[in-house]
Amino acid sequence: METAPLLSLKELSIAFGGLRAVQRVSLDVMPGTLTALIGPNGAGKTTLFALMSGFLKPDSGSVRFEGADITGRAPHLNARAGMARTFQIVQPFAAQTVRENIAVGSHLHLASRAAALADAEQVAGRVGLAPQLDKPAADLTVAGRKRLELARALATRPKLLLLDEVLAGLNPQEIAEMIPVVRSIAAGGITVLMIEHVMQAVMNLAGHVWVLAQGELIAAGSPTEVTRDERVIEAYLGPGAAKRLRETGE
Repeated sequence: METAPLLSLKELSIAFGGLRAVQRVSLDVMPGTLTALIGPNGAGKTTLFALMSGFLKPDSGSVRFEGADITGRAPHLNARAGMARTFQIVQPFAAQTVRENIAVGSHLHLASRAAALADAEQVAGRVGLAPQLDKPAADLTVAGRKRLELARALATRPKLLLLDEVLAGLNPQEIAEMIPVVRSIAAGGITVLMIEHVMQAVMNLAGHVWVLAQGELIAAGSPTEVTRDERVIEAYLGPGAAKRLRETGE
């Protein structure tokens, strides 16, 4: 029996004024996979995440999650159904501790404060924040805040985790330390779709990659395949770049 997609987008489009931010995008995310969505700045990646998760309603097309049509459904309902996302700009509750921040996500399924705080401790261990549970979130480094954002999403017990540039702003050592964290989340059974500019991470983590440029999908395949695709090279480096690279033998 053929496995059904966990998330399925069909001909998804949205425009803001005259700008067509996402144009007729279709893709299927299969359960148990770790995949990536890449593309140059302004390609429409975060807008597509917002359409998937209910923060925006498309002008046309559909979003299905576990077979159900969730097009335009409110984000909190999608979270309860098992879809969680992180955000590029991390905004923790600065006056609260790391433990209390994570417990906010735990409360989606746990009514008791004590149970939510205990769950938060378990989640913190998965992302390397256990030693900092009682630290105010405001005192975390950028890398710590990224881990906290990831932990808050994990605490909602997602089936699908949408990671929006979870590695942005990190130095090479911090990126190297975060890659195994993301890999272990996927290995634990959570389906992961990540937006990422750090190609080291994409090459290390993703089994399949979609490439978005000017709101349209222009390529899909393994990380190696898409990085060799002439349309992808030109989307990043400009018209004629693929030809110049061929001529120089790079």
